Amino acid sequence: MEGFLSWQHLLFVTLVLAVMTVLAVHFGRKNKNASEEKKRKVLMVAAILIDAAELFKLVLVCIRSADPWSWLYDLPLFLCSIQLITLPLAAFSKGRLREVATDFVFIFGLLGAVMGTYGAGNNYSAYPVLSFDNVVSAITHAIAGFGTLYIGITGMMTMKKKNFPLTFSIMLGFCVMAYAANHILSYNYMFLMRGDGTPYDILYNLVNGSPFLYPLGVVLLFFLYILAFYYTYYGIQHLRTVQKDKKAHAMA
Repeated sequence: MEGFLSWQHLLFVTLVLAVMTVLAVHFGRKNKNASEEKKRKVLMVAAILIDAAELFKLVLVCIRSADPWSWLYDLPLFLCSIQLITLPLAAFSKGRLREVATDFVFIFGLLGAVMGTYGAGNNYSAYPVLSFDNVVSAITHAIAGFGTLYIGITGMMTMKKKNFPLTFSIMLGFCVMAYAANHILSYNYMFLMRGDGTPYDILYNLVNGSPFLYPLGVVLLFFLYILAFYYTYYGIQHLRTVQKDKKAHAMA
C-alpha cells in the first residue's frame, strides 16, 4: 500500500532527484567556464519553471476547491517555497540582492529538495504518490535542488561573510510572517506549530510540543544550519588552497 516511505514513494522521489542531479551536472559542466550572463540564463529558465508550476497548482487548487481564498493556504511560507522568490531574484536581479539570493538558493535549495521529497510525510501520507499535488510538489522541490547543484558547479555563489546576516535575516523574516499567518489562518507554515509527520516531529516530541520552545527550536535549527553551511564551505575552500600550495611547492 502506498504511503510515506513506501517503496512507491521512495522510488518516485529518487527518480525525480536523479533527473534533477543529471540535468544540474550536465548544464553546470557545460556552462562552468561560460560568461556570467550565459550561466544566469539557465537559472532564469529554472525560475520561470518553478513559479509557473506553482502558479498552475494554485489556480487548479482554487478551481478544485471552489474557494477563491484557498490560495491563502499555499503561500510561499515554507522553507522549500521560499525558493519561489529567491530563485527568480538570483536569476533576474542585480548587485548585492542577486548575491544574497544566489547564496540563499545555494544554501537551502538542496536541503529543501531532500526534505520536501523524502521527508514529506505530510504529503505522502495524505495523497497517492502520483497524485497531482505530490507530482507538482516533487517538481518544484527538484528545481530548487537543481538550483543549488547548478550554482555550486558553475561557481556562481559568492558566500561572502558580510552577507551571512542578510541570509539569516531573510529566513527570520519568513519565519515571522509564517508564524503570524499560522495564528491568523490556524495553519502550519514553516512547520512552526507542529511536525505534521515530517522530521520536525523529532524536535516537537523532544520539547513535548511546547508552543514556545518548539518554534524557537525550529528557527535555531535554521540558524545553525546556515552557520554550519558557511563553516563547511570555507573549510573546503581552505583545504583546496592548501592542496594547491602543496602542488605548487612540489613542482617548484
